[in-house]
Amino acid sequence: MSITMDINEIMKHLPHRYPFLLIDRVLSIDPGNEIVALKNVSMNEPFFPGHYPHHPVMPGVLVIEAMAQAAAILSFTGGAGKADDSKVYYFVGIDNARFKRPVVPGDQLILTVKPLFNKRGLWKFSAVAKVDDQVAAEAEIMCTMRDK
Repeated sequence: MSITMDINEIMKHLPHRYPFLLIDRVLSIDPGNEIVALKNVSMNEPFFPGHYPHHPVMPGVLVIEAMAQAAAILSFTGGAGKADDSKVYYFVGIDNARFKRPVVPGDQLILTVKPLFNKRGLWKFSAVAKVDDQVAAEAEIMCTMRDK
């Protein structure tokens, strides 16, 4: 079963809001197995005026954060519990992060995230961010959910 989400549905699953909500649309979710999400990168992003003003590049740490946000949505739809005001989903680790090409204004960042394991509430995911079918970044990310 494949699910899609618009921005309103995404905001039901993530606590993030502008300027830190980095997922614009979920293209597909196979609950518990894979999510494919989209981030439209606009020159209007709040980080571009200060991050190489004469050659704007999306900070790699924000590409990784977008992957973590996609992972959180996948977790909530895959049985990790319901997204609500009593829980918070923390990004707790990263392994094997690689940045292969810059992400610039006008790019569409396609994020594909798959779970590697879930042990005692610690999730590990394989994540890839692509632009025009070229890998922009990849990493293994770890997240956990905690009560507030």
